[in-house]
Amino acid sequence: MSELLFEQIGTPHKGGIVAVCDHASNHVPDGIELGVPAELMEKHIAWDIGAAGVTERLARRHDIPAHLACISRLVIDLHREEDSPGLIPEMSDGHLIPGNIGADRERRIRDYYIPYHQAMAEWLDAAEPGLILSIHSFTPALESDAQARPWEIGILYNQDDRAAQHALRLFAAQGVKVGDNEPYSGRLLNATMNRHAEAHGRPYLAIELRNDLIEDEAGQARWAAMIADIAGRVAQELE
Repeated sequence: MSELLFEQIGTPHKGGIVAVCDHASNHVPDGIELGVPAELMEKHIAWDIGAAGVTERLARRHDIPAHLACISRLVIDLHREEDSPGLIPEMSDGHLIPGNIGADRERRIRDYYIPYHQAMAEWLDAAEPGLILSIHSFTPALESDAQARPWEIGILYNQDDRAAQHALRLFAAQGVKVGDNEPYSGRLLNATMNRHAEAHGRPYLAIELRNDLIEDEAGQARWAAMIADIAGRVAQELE
């Protein structure tokens, strides 16, 4: 298999800050046919809009090395537990994903999920980071639930809230409308950080950015700069 499963940008430094982005791409590998219209592949169901741009800027402009996925979350959701029913979604925000009905689950896990997470584990073990950033984005309102999500940024956490509590305070001090375990609870959806951070005692920030704020380069630059600044201050607080 020659598909690129992930991209790593920059060289981590022991005790430094790194970033990961599980939903960076809407790419569908050769040999997989999802049966989804092209326009839907540009929407939030296929990837986290703007998240890759923010993460790449963190790596290239702010010296925060990054590990980014290179396949769509509709092929396999790398930010779910291996036994999760939503790992290979048959429906997403009200849209049917025909190619995932009866899909070879074990093959996709073997070909995409396991290599991605093994590579991340090796990268983090070598890096020994002082803080991990997990970068995601969310849509202002789901098609299947019109309730508005007013937060500009959300900070998610499960059991380990060491970094999160500092970040919530610091973002609020910037006048940002910040969600505390919103728009999702990290106690329910925190698979990658549970596996690679909490299980190893590594401090982390699981960050959700509202995607209408990072659709263009200006928005991505603004939020990358703010995240880099606050992440640096959080890392200092944790020392």
